[in-house]
Amino acid sequence: MSSKRRDQGIEGSRDRVLPPDFGTPSSPRSAFDVRHSPFLVVLSSPSGAGKTSICRAVEQRDPNVAYSVSATTRPMRKGETHGRSYFFYSEKQFQALNEKGGLLEHAGVYDHQYGTPKAPVLRHLRAGRDVIADLDIQGMRSCRKALPGTVGVFITAPDNGELARRLRGRGTDSAEAVARREADREKELAAVPEFDYLVVNDKLEQAVDDVMAIIRAERLRTSRMSPAAPRVARRPETRNPEPKTIGRRQRK
Repeated sequence: MSSKRRDQGIEGSRDRVLPPDFGTPSSPRSAFDVRHSPFLVVLSSPSGAGKTSICRAVEQRDPNVAYSVSATTRPMRKGETHGRSYFFYSEKQFQALNEKGGLLEHAGVYDHQYGTPKAPVLRHLRAGRDVIADLDIQGMRSCRKALPGTVGVFITAPDNGELARRLRGRGTDSAEAVARREADREKELAAVPEFDYLVVNDKLEQAVDDVMAIIRAERLRTSRMSPAAPRVARRPETRNPEPKTIGRRQRK
């Protein structure tokens, strides 16, 4: 992409934000359920592929998934709400938040600053909820460094023509911005191998189902099993002691 991103961990470092077994494990529904340590899922895509719509739909369908609201310095658009669409900050406010180590990642994108506030993400993880975020490719890379175990899902449309139609159909970008986003598309598609999963958003409902299936599968990974998860106790091995021989060999 044309923008440059810097990794943000604790207080701006590249260190991991959480240990691998961080978070309150999800509550088991039965004695046989496996509890997992909560994790972050990042959806990335070329502009117009529908990653934000998928994130919102997943949040609505699964109460154990929280949506990460990004911060930005761009102006609020018609119909948007502070704290729901984005956290809208001035340049000075955004810089202050970043200097305090309050962002997991941030970048300058198309003349504005964007970032992922750290506190809400960590709060949800500590409460035992998985978190879903829609970020660009550099944002996914940064989150993987800050939060090991982050799941990367690349979203795309069936073809480039459909991506272009959706991008222009949004009506939220200037002709110049549309041209820049379209110019970045090939570089974004070239990054697909870096992701764990690829979802083609042909029909929104099916794409949401696919992302939900990914989350369910990731929750069942043995590597995500919490130390507090139920474990099968091994029965102590018992051996028949060899009979002692006193004075002479025992008869068989």
